[in-house]
Amino acid sequence: MSHPEHVSTSTEEMVIEAQEAQKPPRGDKLSSVLHRLRRDWQIYLMLAPIIIWFLVFLYKPMYGLQIAFKDYSIFRGVADSSWIGLEHFQNLFSNDTFVRAVWNTIKISALNLLFGFPAPIILALMFNELLNASFKRISQTIVYLPHFISSVIIAGIVITAFSPSAGIINTILGWFGMEPVYFLTKPEWFRPIFIGTGIWQEAGFGSIVFLAAIAGVNPSLYESAVVDGANRWQMMWKITIPSILPTIMIMLIIRIGNIMEVSFELIILLYQPATYSTADVVNTFICRQGLQSGQYDMAAAAGLFNALVAFVLVMTANTLSRRFSRTSLW
Repeated sequence: MSHPEHVSTSTEEMVIEAQEAQKPPRGDKLSSVLHRLRRDWQIYLMLAPIIIWFLVFLYKPMYGLQIAFKDYSIFRGVADSSWIGLEHFQNLFSNDTFVRAVWNTIKISALNLLFGFPAPIILALMFNELLNASFKRISQTIVYLPHFISSVIIAGIVITAFSPSAGIINTILGWFGMEPVYFLTKPEWFRPIFIGTGIWQEAGFGSIVFLAAIAGVNPSLYESAVVDGANRWQMMWKITIPSILPTIMIMLIIRIGNIMEVSFELIILLYQPATYSTADVVNTFICRQGLQSGQYDMAAAAGLFNALVAFVLVMTANTLSRRFSRTSLW
């Protein structure tokens, strides 16, 4: 009679032999790839525009990163500009304006992460609790709408709302006998206004992802909770939130990866020299250095530093998430 260990070993050997038999010979790997391309050409054809977009707009511009290490001149070009190594980075870190921009970016992103990230989750949970279908559709449409409005119009609305002469905010303050305040020239008010505007503009649209995750929760879990006497608040805490936790972690990793990418358009439309101390971020510093001052090499160095910090942050967040929650992007 055969031993179980012998049977198990024989089975494993048979599986390995079958897998090896399915693999094409090393010399036929190219023909195998060509065969798959011919067989699934429609799929690869649909994928081609995305690959081309990545190559043209993301990978090809990487050639210009060497500007950050050169004394770049638009007349000499990238290849003929002289190599100066890390001099631009040394100048950046000794530049008080750049250091201030880095700290402002971190502070704004941290506040946005603290207040802006939970907003769409809370909104999705609130929508999920609405029982009136008509009211739910109307309210969702209202909160989704700001996302589709141009940042220029959003900035115009904010400037008008906080205007010291005709703004609704100062009008309300006037009802209480308070003097009008020009909020957008006060450095201490820029961050609350910017973060509040971002929440108003993006929270509704961001809640779609979490609503989709909530829709995927197994209904039998709620039915069992009702049988056990749980109320809606308990079901939300014990079923809904734990069920969408993987989605929350994935979105958090993406958000951390974009922590250095503060909404550039809205900031540059709202800030002014009077609020540089709290409003100037790395992206606006890059814009001034590159487009206004013509220091393309310095701007490229700042942009490369920004990208490296974002890369380290997303790698760290992904590793920690995979270790502690077993949820990650890769």
